[in-house]
Amino acid sequence: MHGDETVGREILLHLIDFLVTSYGRDPVITRLLNNTRVHIMPTMNPDGFEATKVPDCYYTRGRYNKNGEDLNRNFPDAFENNSASIQPETQAVMDWIKNETFVLSANLHGGALVASYTFDNGNPVTGSLNGYSQSPDDDVFIHLAKTYSSNHASMYKGSGCDNRQTFPGGITNGYSWYQLEGGMQDYNYVWGQCFEITLELSCCKYPPADQLEKFWRDNKAALIEYIKQIHLGVKGQVTDKNGNPIPNAIVEAKGRPHVCPYRTNEQGEYFLLLLPGTYVINATVPGFKSMLKTVVIPDNTGNFSALKQDFSFPEVSDKIRSRVASCPKIPLYQELTRASAAVKPTVHILVLMTVMLVIFK
Repeated sequence: MHGDETVGREILLHLIDFLVTSYGRDPVITRLLNNTRVHIMPTMNPDGFEATKVPDCYYTRGRYNKNGEDLNRNFPDAFENNSASIQPETQAVMDWIKNETFVLSANLHGGALVASYTFDNGNPVTGSLNGYSQSPDDDVFIHLAKTYSSNHASMYKGSGCDNRQTFPGGITNGYSWYQLEGGMQDYNYVWGQCFEITLELSCCKYPPADQLEKFWRDNKAALIEYIKQIHLGVKGQVTDKNGNPIPNAIVEAKGRPHVCPYRTNEQGEYFLLLLPGTYVINATVPGFKSMLKTVVIPDNTGNFSALKQDFSFPEVSDKIRSRVASCPKIPLYQELTRASAAVKPTVHILVLMTVMLVIFK
């Protein structure tokens, strides 16, 4: 995302080479690619990279795009209004996210050594008053961050880049590290239905070229293990009585409501990343009775296939289809905070009225 943080760019080029040359030779990589669609974008900020004429470990203007904007502060934010003008690179990525069914993602950075997970921003609804901004899928995010960190050559040690900054287990909640508005990580999770973590891969943002091979070796196993996590949880298709796919049906795990409900794609497919355990999956076609199914999810990452659970709505025909309903790009958690505050006095009034009626009787 940042043009002067070059390790991630080079590692992804190595990853592409490794995947295509290992396919058909390495049985693990062959099975992985036979069961997984992998999209790789080596750089989101080519102008920033080209503008970095003098490499520096700490800071250069290459962090920003040609318009001087930080692309990782440029996305719509779920907690506060982001006044930054959406840049062409950001809009292109937002369109990409909208047009694909991404499920798992990572964006790569430099300047630290840690796996950071959502939320980067927060408010009292997500626990920010306690210095931690928790998502409904916090356990999954911790697992994802630990998966990368524990398979990295040294990230798991948590020593960071100096004695002033340590990360137990090599992971951190984004908000706990520092508050960030307009980040891609939170945007992808809230509006893209995609679990994304931020990988800080090097203490030096732009290291000497002769160190790149070591960075690849340090991250190779972690990248592959991370990609495998796409097969956590449950997936399936929602169909009508004729077997036709129902797009925009809401499919959520009970007790894990997303502020922007997760919906099926045009093929009626849904994907929910969940750790092994027992869950109740709720499928809803607006205007019809919800369907609940209890599932026991195993750890299927080694088998490269999430548990499959389909839903068929016999009362829905292809003439009655779910309307397209996308969440607006507004601070949804800000609205949730206001709604919570508005409900509280109502509860008090209702209790008071009940007591008064009992007394009068």
